[in-house]
Amino acid sequence: MSRDAEEHFAHLAARQQSIVLDALKMQLRDEPLRETRNRKLLRPNPMAAWELRVGQLRIFYEVDAEEADVVNVLAIGIKTGNRLFIAGQEMRL
Repeated sequence: MSRDAEEHFAHLAARQQSIVLDALKMQLRDEPLRETRNRKLLRPNPMAAWELRVGQLRIFYEVDAEEADVVNVLAIGIKTGNRLFIAGQEMRL
């Protein structure tokens, strides 16, 4: 997890933190580059290449080019309507 993602994680409630950790273990352990209903490749943007959706939570990540089993979490946010908040600040992709 990047330092920014660690900060974003700290802004979440304990229950949300638990949900994020469970999602990372269950969803990204095997085939993190496979698109699913909750996992998608994003258009080019400065944040991340991939997004994992878990309810209102959004986990932005990339997969290491040399080691396909290494996932780097870059940001964690909360989606409310069509607005994304990361560490309490509204972000645009």
